[in-house]
Amino acid sequence: MPRGDVRVEEDAPRRAVDRDILRLAVPALGALVAEPLFLLADTAMVGHLGAIPLAGLGIASAVLQTIIGLMVFLAYATTPSVARRLGAGDERAAVASGVDGLWLALGLGFVLAVAGWWATPWLVGVFGASAAVTAEASVYLSISMAGLPAMLLVFAATGLLRGLQDTRTPLWVAGIGFTANIALNALFIYGLGWGIAGSAVGTVIAQWGMVVVYLIVVAGHARRVGASPWPHHAGVLRGAVSGGWLFLRTVSLRAALLLATWAATALGSDELAAYQVAITIYFTLGFALDALAIAAQALIGKGLGAGDVAQVRAVLRRCLQWGAGSGGVLGALVIATAWVLPALFTSSAEVAALLPPSLVVLGLSAPLGGVVFVLDGVLIGAGDARYLAWTGLANLAVFVPLALGTVWWADAAGLPSAASLAWLTASFALGYLAARAVTLSLRARGSAWMVTGAPA
Repeated sequence: MPRGDVRVEEDAPRRAVDRDILRLAVPALGALVAEPLFLLADTAMVGHLGAIPLAGLGIASAVLQTIIGLMVFLAYATTPSVARRLGAGDERAAVASGVDGLWLALGLGFVLAVAGWWATPWLVGVFGASAAVTAEASVYLSISMAGLPAMLLVFAATGLLRGLQDTRTPLWVAGIGFTANIALNALFIYGLGWGIAGSAVGTVIAQWGMVVVYLIVVAGHARRVGASPWPHHAGVLRGAVSGGWLFLRTVSLRAALLLATWAATALGSDELAAYQVAITIYFTLGFALDALAIAAQALIGKGLGAGDVAQVRAVLRRCLQWGAGSGGVLGALVIATAWVLPALFTSSAEVAALLPPSLVVLGLSAPLGGVVFVLDGVLIGAGDARYLAWTGLANLAVFVPLALGTVWWADAAGLPSAASLAWLTASFALGYLAARAVTLSLRARGSAWMVTGAPA
């Protein structure tokens, strides 16, 4: 056989894997970016109200994103569970598993919304910000609690559809939701003059609208395969238990984010406002790169359900290559625009002047982030949540002295504000991510995580 024909045959499986990855990752990219785009829109609109509302949004969004982030297992536990059953050939059980996740999300969302609304004054007071900043944060957070059940339902519905290898529907729903959010926020913030409260109200309405669309789509799948729309008690309990390790894994991630917000608060109000912009851009990059992780979750889960270990290895290898390359491109874009982006998010010259060094750091960290997010998605897709939970604590232990050391050094050495913020950004986007890269790579190189077959 001619050498050219051999090369074509060898390349064919790789091209097939690439097609599967891109088929899921490209639509997932749009859906994932929609979540930080909600925050980007809020940040940009509230930012033009002044530094105080923007700083208040920084605190409120840190609390809100922590609560939401802790519940991300509703998507991350549902996707591999549904995908494994789909790979094993039982689509009815796959959809039923996703429906159980929706009921679990509704129950948790209601409890957390009530508790969060009651605890809002204490939650924002923990950061020790000025009275004016605390007041703005309290307004935004208390209103946003009404949208918390909707956010969790969106998580669960998205996880179900991803498990069914459908990332296009979440893209359309997210796009409609983002468009509605922009229009409603503009009306309430500027048209009606509600300020930061208008931003929260507009986002809550948009989130519940997304839930309505998702429920219609899920009901259609349930009818198609003959799955009951009611919860299966054993399934709900199984989902809660399997998500427990992912919850613990996410606790460590959110603890790191909260510690970074506390450190930014300790640096000063302008630094906190600038950090809010920087972390929002970081989330945007992260969600963009996480599209590959979502594709990995769905494909790894389906491959392990079908017992195709060779396919699982191929998906891992190609996703890592795509992750590092995509991170490099996005990072270069952020660095190239580091002196332009701040003006889009704040009208405060003082806040804008602090941001360029931190944005350069974020750009440099993007390739590392691409690798970390892919490895995380692979192990989540494999159901290896116990390992992720325990190593998450080790990663957090690495970050704590970095963050505390930055605050101490900034005060003791009298560092310029821009330098202090850049060091804080580096401690998170480089130091913390490097720790995660080490622990995830050590696991992925072995085979203990590749357990085949449908879940029990």
